[in-house]
Amino acid sequence: MASLNQISPPGQNTGTSGTAHRSLKRHVGLVGLMWASVGSIIGSGWLFGAKSAVTAAGPAAIISWGIGAVAIVLLALVHAELGGLFPVSGGTARYPHYAFGGLAGMSFGWFSWLQAATVAPIEVEAMISYGKDLPGAGGLLNANHTLTTSGFIVATLLMAVFVAVNFLGVKVLARTNSIATWLKIFVPLFTIFVLAITSFHGSNFTSHGFAPFGAKGVLAAISTSGIIFALLGFEQAIQIAGESRNPKRDIPRAVLGSVAIGTLIYTLLQVVFIGALPVSAFVNGWDKLDFPGIDGPFAGLATLIGLGWLYYVLKVDAVISPGGTGLIYTTSTSRISYGLSRNGYAPQKFEQLDKNGVPWFGLIISFVTGVICFLPFPSWQTLVNFITSASVLMYAGAPLAFGALRRRLPDRERSYRLPLGGVISPTAFVVSSLIIYWAGWDTLYRLGIAILLGYLLLGSYAAYAIKKGLPNAPRLNWKAAQWLPVYLLGLGLISWQGGFGNGTNLIPMWYDMALVAVFSLVIYYWAIRVALPAEEIEREVADVEVVDAGGH
Repeated sequence: MASLNQISPPGQNTGTSGTAHRSLKRHVGLVGLMWASVGSIIGSGWLFGAKSAVTAAGPAAIISWGIGAVAIVLLALVHAELGGLFPVSGGTARYPHYAFGGLAGMSFGWFSWLQAATVAPIEVEAMISYGKDLPGAGGLLNANHTLTTSGFIVATLLMAVFVAVNFLGVKVLARTNSIATWLKIFVPLFTIFVLAITSFHGSNFTSHGFAPFGAKGVLAAISTSGIIFALLGFEQAIQIAGESRNPKRDIPRAVLGSVAIGTLIYTLLQVVFIGALPVSAFVNGWDKLDFPGIDGPFAGLATLIGLGWLYYVLKVDAVISPGGTGLIYTTSTSRISYGLSRNGYAPQKFEQLDKNGVPWFGLIISFVTGVICFLPFPSWQTLVNFITSASVLMYAGAPLAFGALRRRLPDRERSYRLPLGGVISPTAFVVSSLIIYWAGWDTLYRLGIAILLGYLLLGSYAAYAIKKGLPNAPRLNWKAAQWLPVYLLGLGLISWQGGFGNGTNLIPMWYDMALVAVFSLVIYYWAIRVALPAEEIEREVADVEVVDAGGH
């Protein structure tokens, strides 16, 4: 695997007197980019996703995975063109900035950071949850799956390990991620093969109803059971685009290739999980699925069907898979905070690097944030819905930027031009809005609180920078982002009045989704119509390209 190099932006003073300016190191090839994304996609989602999905949708969870995969592919296709068009580090936090200016860039940058910063702690919680029945681990979880005091201490230490590996620099990070990724791919594929040939009952798919909870169960499972969460991660290749040897060629291939690999693995895992279950496990209905060891679904199933040796393999992988994903997202969080700082939304301290080229302050903040997450979200499942909504909200900025950049910069060189982009892009935005809506009101109002917190933190710094006339003070471009508050408030209002996740249910099923779709299309075309003029976009892009390429 090619090296995952730390961002080394030129012209950046590390804060150490006499330290020379460091230039950007472009050492990552196609395999390195793809493995960064695959290593993020195959995380704790494969350990828990199949069980959570089948309890929400029954065997029709296979359809849920299919819909989730289509949604992710649509977003990945949009990102593939944007990644080749603008191969910059922390790309997902920058595309809306290019197209709609400072206010939109600050908003989507916060969504991006929030998503990345909360993935590492959820992977730590997965490691602890799956290993709770191992010798010496019995005191880490309470009966309701929340962390005990000992569990909190262990979780904090695991977060510290993620940060420590990143501080050791690129060589250790690359070697660690390479080994973990190969194992993360091998163990799920091996599990699929073993379960398929040793215990597979085709009747399980129909004996208690294929879709016992109807369309609502199928759709809700996409957001609430970890399906979208499991498929997240393709953007990691984009986050390190500034370190790619040939970004315009390799980024589209890496993004689409990683989605294809992840989708295939997760779908097959769902099929063999359903097929391997004994009837006694779901005799009372799929929503009451139960068997010994269900808290570690695949490991418990392995023991149930007499594959004790597979149980131990899965327990080991329950450390490797979440650990590898947590490691990569800890890295990504520091890159996103670097991008926020480069755009003037956060203090320049986030751009400072240590002697190994590591953005040290961003890593420390990611550690502190992870530890804080263990307090309000002390179990794996309680974090999934929140992260899913924050992630899709982050991704939703890409189709909007795509439409605006196609309209404003139609002749700019694109290494990959998405066929039917004028159709796929608005469709991707509509699907993103639907996924956010399906998460339900009880999740979205919490997300709304987090969004307000972000505006308070980043907005306060932006206002300070503008008032003091700091060199990196952002231009907020209120006019180009006039659609954003309408979108956030409107989607929240529809969710409150809808029937998903404890909404009031005043808007009937299907009418609510039609309303979300129409509303999203209005926002989409409104946004691209008021986007920044071409000359302003080019100026924003030129400023970043000069710095990332080694200028001053």
